[in-house]
Amino acid sequence: MARAKRRSGTRGSVIVISAPSGTGKSTLVKHLLASVRGLKFSVSYTTRPPRPGERHGRDYLFVAPARFRRMIAAGEFVEWAKVFGHFYGTARRQLRAAQDAGKDILLDIDVQGHAQVRKRLPEAVSIFVLPPSFRELERRLHRRHSDAPEVIARRLNDARQEIRHWPEYDYLVVNDRIPKAAEALRGIVEAARFRRQVQQERAREIRRTFGG
Repeated sequence: MARAKRRSGTRGSVIVISAPSGTGKSTLVKHLLASVRGLKFSVSYTTRPPRPGERHGRDYLFVAPARFRRMIAAGEFVEWAKVFGHFYGTARRQLRAAQDAGKDILLDIDVQGHAQVRKRLPEAVSIFVLPPSFRELERRLHRRHSDAPEVIARRLNDARQEIRHWPEYDYLVVNDRIPKAAEALRGIVEAARFRRQVQQERAREIRRTFGG
């Protein structure tokens, strides 16, 4: 798939994508990052230890709990949460740096994180990815052969809660087939680049050439 070109002279957008576990979000994100030029992935901060194969700065920014708490107190996170005893968060300055450079930045976060981003960055574009059905989601989770039955049961229960939040998102994409869903996501990112608030500086520059 050809990579889409990034238009210059515009400010980047914040793109949020959420989905229940097992929907195929991680695969779709990889397709999106590979096919859209000028789209940067937001690397989250976390206090949990690195897992085998994980690298600081690529998978997560691994920091001590004390530092994370100082960042919370200083208001440095646009969203953060404590999950299974560890903190996770998205730094505001990382988003700002990407936007100032004219790059869109993609946040792969859950519905709680999206609620915080929506409150603090109402201009962010949000996408919720849905499975075709509950039965198909259950089938995909079992097919992965990576989770114990009790973990799958918990993920399905979490999915029942998360899917209630779809009305809070700007776009909905059903992942019934990866290529089709990936193309839909790409279209959303491309369309977001032509929103009035993204193009306004360029529009003002053009208008000044008309004089008067």
